Amino acid sequence: MAEVIKNYLRVTKPGIIFGNLVTAAGGFFLAAKGQIDPGLLLPVIGGISLVVASGCVFNNCIDRNLDRKMVRTRNRVLARRLISPKIAVCYAALLGIGGTALIRTAANMLSVAIVLMGFAVYVGVYSLYLKRHSVYGTLIGSLAGAAPPLAGYCAVSGRFDMGALILLAIFSLWQMPHCYAIAIFRRDDYAAADIPVLSVNRGMPGVKKHILGYLLAFIAASLMLTFAGYTGYSYLAVAVALGLSLLYLAWSGYRTADDRRWAKKLFVFSILTIFVLSVMMSIDAAVPAASNRLLTYLIP
Repeated sequence: MAEVIKNYLRVTKPGIIFGNLVTAAGGFFLAAKGQIDPGLLLPVIGGISLVVASGCVFNNCIDRNLDRKMVRTRNRVLARRLISPKIAVCYAALLGIGGTALIRTAANMLSVAIVLMGFAVYVGVYSLYLKRHSVYGTLIGSLAGAAPPLAGYCAVSGRFDMGALILLAIFSLWQMPHCYAIAIFRRDDYAAADIPVLSVNRGMPGVKKHILGYLLAFIAASLMLTFAGYTGYSYLAVAVALGLSLLYLAWSGYRTADDRRWAKKLFVFSILTIFVLSVMMSIDAAVPAASNRLLTYLIP
């Protein structure tokens, strides 16, 4: 029985759930600016986690045949046939319905719509089609990864404002170099499964250019939270330090003799970056007066 429970937990990809929980909390606390309502926080974060878990189970169902071809994924629960696909689909549906109901009960329809949009993009657009047919599948799929922090923010704010737009840009742009790094050090896996990623279809020089370009855009977006008055100077200092470190690490890829080792470092540091930024935006919501002074300085 214990092993069965573990399998049902593993198929939800707990690591991905945790990562999305952190970013969703970052968006929630950013909008709350210290005024935390536990009666809203807990069901929103819990509901988002359940919908993310649902998407991951559906993704495992869709990808089970591809997963058997890849070293990284061939031991996944559905790839090993430890759970029936029919049962997994029912399990995923229950998780998704429960999570959506939880968010709707506590929050607003905007946050529900954002979560469902992210789910539809990840399961319907990315997993079912783009992952197998387009080298730019990651670009569209990145919208799904931005849904949890966006939903957390809008659950508090009740509107899609400039802060929401900046969060959408930050978390979408961050995922591009992060995923491209995976595609480099897992290049053989993707090639074996015939999945069109840049590292396979365009080679290393092409993917490294994309990584640098998206990182520059990500850094600019992350700084906008302070320039637009949503976070304070502590967040700004940390964002600058992490952004420059990421940029240096990406640039070092042009001089490396071991692309896979370099890509793993970039991958790990990108996770650290988004985790720290999510924490900083949670604890350093800008005081309105200080924000206005900064905006006045930047835009006379």
